[in-house]
Amino acid sequence: MERRRRGVSPGLLLLLYQISQVGLQNIPSVTLGVLALNIFLFLNPVRSLSEVCLSVNEAVHRKNWQRFLLAPFHHADDWHLYYNMISMLWKGIMLERKLKSLWFAYVIAVFSVLIGVVYMVLELLLAIILDDPSYEMNCGVGFSGVLFALKVLNNHYNPGRVSNVLGLPISSKYACWVELVAIHLISPG
Repeated sequence: MERRRRGVSPGLLLLLYQISQVGLQNIPSVTLGVLALNIFLFLNPVRSLSEVCLSVNEAVHRKNWQRFLLAPFHHADDWHLYYNMISMLWKGIMLERKLKSLWFAYVIAVFSVLIGVVYMVLELLLAIILDDPSYEMNCGVGFSGVLFALKVLNNHYNPGRVSNVLGLPISSKYACWVELVAIHLISPG
């Protein structure tokens, strides 16, 4: 879990370049705030990844509830941050304009916590069903779950669209699933 390096790195530089290409004036306020928070916490983490990652053992059994709030906003490395924040940039621009800033901020806050709850329930169910306690030790960080939920919400508000996933045109109805697999292959963990 401790793969993360501090400081300026290629993924962070590329992310900052992409943001500058879009232009700060073209990024809605909540989206820009989420990007800034994630970049800030990447450069100045609250704690080490092993102390913020979300697992059944740490968050539920040891009742370390703060992990539900911290895990989504910490990233394993610069490329993990890059892929998540580029996805946030695109989804945020589209959804924040549609939902307006206050409602979008509410959605981000709710998704940030609920995704952790869903992750805990799934890991606990896997541990019970497969009789394998190692699932209770799996520890995750990052914004990917929130982004997946935003993708589903975006598909709801914009049905029938075609998305470009790794250069392939995919119906938006299925693109969130293809994107989920692509993210896992590009940046596992």
